[in-house]
Amino acid sequence: MRISDKLVEKLLIDAGKVKSDQLESLREQEEAEKRPLQDLAINNGIVSEKEMTELYAKEIDVPFVELKPKEIKREILRLIPERIARQYAAVLFDVQDDGSKMLAMEDPDDIQALSFLKKQLGDAIKVHIATRSVIQSSLDQYRGNIGNELTKVVSDEEVEEVEEDEVDEEDLAEDSPIAQTVNLLIEYAIRSSASDIHIEPRENHVVVRYRVDGVLREANKLPKRVQNALVSRIKILANLKIDERRAPQDGRFKIQVGGDVFALRVSTLPISEGEKVVMRILNESGKPITLEELGYWGHSLDLLNKAITQPHGMTLVTGPTGSGKSTSLFSVLSKLNKPSVNISTIEDPVEYKIPGANQTQVNPKANMTFAAGLRALLRQDPNIIMVGEIRDSETAGLGVQAALTGHLVFATLHTNNAATCLPRMLDMGLEPFLIASTVRAVVGQRLVRRLCVDCREPASPEAAEKKKIDDIFGTDDGATMKKVHELEEKALEDGIGQDNTKGKNSTSELSTTESSIKQLWKPHDGGCDSCGNIGYKGRIGIYEVLNNSQTIQKLIVSNATSDDIQEQAVKEGMITMQIDGFIKALRGQTSIEEILRVTAEA
Repeated sequence: MRISDKLVEKLLIDAGKVKSDQLESLREQEEAEKRPLQDLAINNGIVSEKEMTELYAKEIDVPFVELKPKEIKREILRLIPERIARQYAAVLFDVQDDGSKMLAMEDPDDIQALSFLKKQLGDAIKVHIATRSVIQSSLDQYRGNIGNELTKVVSDEEVEEVEEDEVDEEDLAEDSPIAQTVNLLIEYAIRSSASDIHIEPRENHVVVRYRVDGVLREANKLPKRVQNALVSRIKILANLKIDERRAPQDGRFKIQVGGDVFALRVSTLPISEGEKVVMRILNESGKPITLEELGYWGHSLDLLNKAITQPHGMTLVTGPTGSGKSTSLFSVLSKLNKPSVNISTIEDPVEYKIPGANQTQVNPKANMTFAAGLRALLRQDPNIIMVGEIRDSETAGLGVQAALTGHLVFATLHTNNAATCLPRMLDMGLEPFLIASTVRAVVGQRLVRRLCVDCREPASPEAAEKKKIDDIFGTDDGATMKKVHELEEKALEDGIGQDNTKGKNSTSELSTTESSIKQLWKPHDGGCDSCGNIGYKGRIGIYEVLNNSQTIQKLIVSNATSDDIQEQAVKEGMITMQIDGFIKALRGQTSIEEILRVTAEA
């Protein structure tokens, strides 16, 4: 959908989205960058793609529709052949009882497209307009099962048995079956919301596994004969040496799927059966998620918001690899990102792009370590500094000094919980009084799988399950049970677990009373189509936020243990990760099993 610049100006002004000085700035940017005003308005955050499409829909008097691509029935979608649907960016999403066909288009003013589609479908068409990204996601639903498609592509490749080191140049061509195989593997991983793709050579075949919601799942098995060509194709995309098979290599490339741009971080590793490849998928089109959407609420959210709005000091985020620390910091920095502040980061690697921030990649070969990068950042007049990870005493010391000299510092650290973080810094050789005076708050976090809202089930806890919960969470104590009930009330008030579901899936009612647990939530056996028959779909964070109060500062100075610090923080109102997870389980967002799985050692 291409809207004329004059109409874009009119739409933005009429909607009160832009002031005259902003509009003038957009015109200057358009002149300098030679890009459409429509794209600049969206990229600069003045209006979202959805809002722009809605304004345009109102102007041309065509109804706007917000499609849910995965809910479109395939038999309806296929009434328009895929080739034609892609050519005209049009999706058939419903058929009414009277036979009317509901059509969504990116550009309903395309007369040629409408004329052709009427010949295909008849005159009983009701045209709607949808955003480009949603249309693209809907078009992706034409694709079938990965196993069937890969079998078709690989069987098309008439390859003789070759020597292990032999790779034909034709195998690496852009339109070769191997190239199509790589594209399919990546496309299906993205559609499955996978975070990583593992391509693992075995003795007689090649296994492809996806990590979805933190759990590895086998996606397919490929013939052993395609192994070398497959790895070489990925190496070419990532600009790696295809003839180097004895040493690990790291690279990166980008791909566009469904209107979104994804960066794939590639790592190769020689193993006994060949080379293993792991690709980490990063959505560069992703917008920052608010702290509330991540799962922060109540006392924890208040403490974190207070810490990040201080003029100086240090906020630490802790947890193991893959616990969502970078995502939390991305949300925090996006919230603080304003033209009046200079945000500088040193990361390994740069996972999320923050518009307007100065992000530096660690490069040990060029002697750009965290410590060297942080030392350089301090000469760049920053207001806010983010250190990807504190790994050694030098980086920790520089971070503390930066916090002491008037900077707001954010950093991550690998510890099991928030309280363990402070003694860990003491172990790095930092003076206790420096830690006590600079650290504002410490966040401990984990990620748990989210129950599928379409098929989750409420269940009354059985006697054995009730005893287990009593033992772990102390709910057999009246005062503790009352506190849990109050926390669930607060969570409901803050929107935790609130959704539009009705009937047995509804979480509008509390799961507890002041004296007992009425119900728990569990995944449906075998799941449903929406969650890929797993029972879980997506992930949510569970958090604890430790406020560095005066009492805790005294404990730090006196070299207290992490247990003493934890006990005092709980006395002051800190909600531990386990309790936060327990409340979210009561609210139907996850299950007790998931909470125990990730917090067993916390």
